[in-house]
Amino acid sequence: MVDPETTDRLRATGDRIDSLLEASGSGGVVARERAEELVRLTADLYGAGLERILDIFYEAGRLDDEVLDALAGDDLVASLLLVHGLHPYDVGLRVEQALESVRPYLGSHGGDVELLEVNEAGTVRLRLLGSCDGCPSSSVTLKLAVEGAIEAAAPEVTAIEVEEAAGESHGAGVIPVSSLRSRLDEQAPEASWEPVPALAELAAGEVTTVEVGTTRALVCRLGAELFAYIDECAHCAGSLRGAALARRLGAAVGEAVLRCPTCHAHYDVRRAGAGLDEGSDLHLTPVPLLTEGGLSSLAIATPVSA
Repeated sequence: MVDPETTDRLRATGDRIDSLLEASGSGGVVARERAEELVRLTADLYGAGLERILDIFYEAGRLDDEVLDALAGDDLVASLLLVHGLHPYDVGLRVEQALESVRPYLGSHGGDVELLEVNEAGTVRLRLLGSCDGCPSSSVTLKLAVEGAIEAAAPEVTAIEVEEAAGESHGAGVIPVSSLRSRLDEQAPEASWEPVPALAELAAGEVTTVEVGTTRALVCRLGAELFAYIDECAHCAGSLRGAALARRLGAAVGEAVLRCPTCHAHYDVRRAGAGLDEGSDLHLTPVPLLTEGGLSSLAIATPVSA
């Protein structure tokens, strides 16, 4: 896996390329077209090189399942392979892996997701299960967790459809499509996305608390990823202000544990704040967080008028 510093540097490089292309427009249409052509030709050249590297490994008998897994598991390499259509896993497998990555988040709200189909047109059909619609953040679960994960893992997906199980009522634990979509489209009465510019300055491995409206949230950064939770320990109900991240014993790089500064309860940051102490089924309360264009926003519940 790419280390956090490298990830941040590569993200900055991508942003710089975008800004240079934008700036080239000031030189006129011809200048911008030439800059875009230069980037395109360079990408094509590197893509051809990557393809030849894979061919050489294959011809040498070195491109086995273990190597393919390692390539697909490296965020930087996987993104390059995706760009050039060389990713070793098909879109269906990548979508399933993406859903697996968000299941802990859905599970923290009593929900789950089932992949029904990925058709030839690039449409993904899903079924959301459980009681996600009973929690304050349910109205943004689809966009934040499911759609975001799928778009990152399989950018060639053209549409995502959510279906209700046949013969099951809303009370049977399935989130009706009409209800979910209406909440996504009419979000303002229940929750709103509130930008928190200060999170852009949060360094990898750091933890902070922020107040947005009447909500106090704890936010931490693991590599390039941000995670947010309500600032309340599930065990002692105290504030998590002053908590620090630590690497879990025996865990891979990038895995982190959050320790309550008051009662010393431990939580898995990446897996929806699940409690790690023996016999614990407690978990922190996630706060939906979305980063677009370098600006991070939190989904904050707002009072619903009668």
